Amino acid sequence: MGCSLKKSEWFCYILHCADDTLYCGITNDLEKRLAAHNAGTASKYTRSRVPVELVFAEPCTDRSAASKREMEIKALKRDDKLALIRLTATPENR
Repeated sequence: MGCSLKKSEWFCYILHCADDTLYCGITNDLEKRLAAHNAGTASKYTRSRVPVELVFAEPCTDRSAASKREMEIKALKRDDKLALIRLTATPENR
């Protein structure tokens, strides 16, 4: 997989957009990137789909591992992405 659960600078993440779509990306600063998405300045895709909610974040060892994980997740069907999100959800987020 390339990603680990230890402390990391890079993350692969999934956002739930206001139009019920999912967006997958990578970052080295989750809070800043989420704020940028909600401000409409982070990506062309999410700009018209705000507000967005962070529903999945997986720490990765480096940028390369995060990019590889992003491509794996983007290749999944929507139902598989939703299953991944449910699998990693904390009890308060279920």
